[in-house]
Amino acid sequence: MADLAIFWEWLAFAVRWLHVITAIAWIGSSFYFIALDLGLNRDIPGPADGEEWQVHGGGFYHIQKYLVAPEALPDHLTWFKWESYATWLSGAALLAIVYWAGAELFLIDPTKAELLPWQAIALSAASLAVGWVIYDLLCKSPLGDRPTVLMLLLFGVLVAMAWGYAQVFTGRAALLHLGAFTATIMSANVFFIIIPNQKIVVADLKAGRAPDPKYGKIAKLRSTHNNYLTLPVIFLMLSNHYPLAFASQWNWVIASLVFLMGVTIRHFFNSMHARKGRPWWTWAATAILFLVIMWLSTAPMWQSHEDAEARPMSRVEERFAAAEGFDEAQEIVLGRCSMCHGREVFWDGLSVAPKGVLLDTAPDIARHAREIYLQAGITHAMPPGNLSLITDEERAALVRWYRAGAGAGMGGVTGAMSGSGSGAGAGG
Repeated sequence: MADLAIFWEWLAFAVRWLHVITAIAWIGSSFYFIALDLGLNRDIPGPADGEEWQVHGGGFYHIQKYLVAPEALPDHLTWFKWESYATWLSGAALLAIVYWAGAELFLIDPTKAELLPWQAIALSAASLAVGWVIYDLLCKSPLGDRPTVLMLLLFGVLVAMAWGYAQVFTGRAALLHLGAFTATIMSANVFFIIIPNQKIVVADLKAGRAPDPKYGKIAKLRSTHNNYLTLPVIFLMLSNHYPLAFASQWNWVIASLVFLMGVTIRHFFNSMHARKGRPWWTWAATAILFLVIMWLSTAPMWQSHEDAEARPMSRVEERFAAAEGFDEAQEIVLGRCSMCHGREVFWDGLSVAPKGVLLDTAPDIARHAREIYLQAGITHAMPPGNLSLITDEERAALVRWYRAGAGAGMGGVTGAMSGSGSGAGAGG
């Protein structure tokens, strides 16, 4: 059963990189078209809404935009949609691999809500679907004609969801789910609104009818929302690397302020691309927001030692704590890892445990059994540079302990699958 942990890690690796690659493609094309649209020269007479000359890679490009559509449909038409679909599908698969399969370790926080794994998974999935329904209804209401008010209401929804996720899930899962919540809205905009509207226009052209401009207007509103939401989503998807953000009691406020930072940064570049000047005040506003985030992150974050001991262990954790070799493994981890991964960090240059991974109590060590196995047992990723001088014999002892726990019945499958994708930062 222990070897399943290695397979699961490589599966997470493959899906994660698929997600990264498709996201880069989607974000790149989205940012390019927003910049292109804002920078079009609209003073040139002709049927086009605007045009632009660009140079790149030794060649010159002449681009024209039609507000509704050209008089005749060209033979070759490139659709920009698969990047969005592939990004969402790979992200959903990664969510299932990491947080659903590892629900007991990375999704459920029993000090917030005592959920069974299937209940937490159902809540996770339902929240993503509900978010799109609420957002879509707001856009289709009369508020669709008042984009500023609509954006403020959308921000209110995001703040409410940030707070709600923080009440039921772990801090790491809360921020990740807020990112998935927002990314679902963005991808659904493409799938349910932007592409269908473009297909209506294409069908009208093929039938010889004049396309209705309203379809382009609706699609433009959703595309603008996607543009302003992109940067915060990137941060939230990477937030598991930053315990100062997700492990704070104010993590939901930090996440909300990140959305405002995304707006101020995009406003600068959108204004620049539209040749409306460079509003430098947006960078000052961004810096102030970042300083507030830094201040919030210094609030008490970590559970006390007593709280950690009182937190009930899951069935997986109990199995690893009772597995043969746990006492030896605990001694190794306390001697080689806890100086960095503890509630009090004793390593110069560190103020908090890397990635929020704590390894100074028995429940902590059992909770992170899989990461210890992969990071300090099977591989030499931890400790970094082997600064604590862990020996090969000690690494072998960690491997024996994990395999004893993972092989203790069919529950070992759950243990091996739990927590994939945590990355370096545990076990040393």
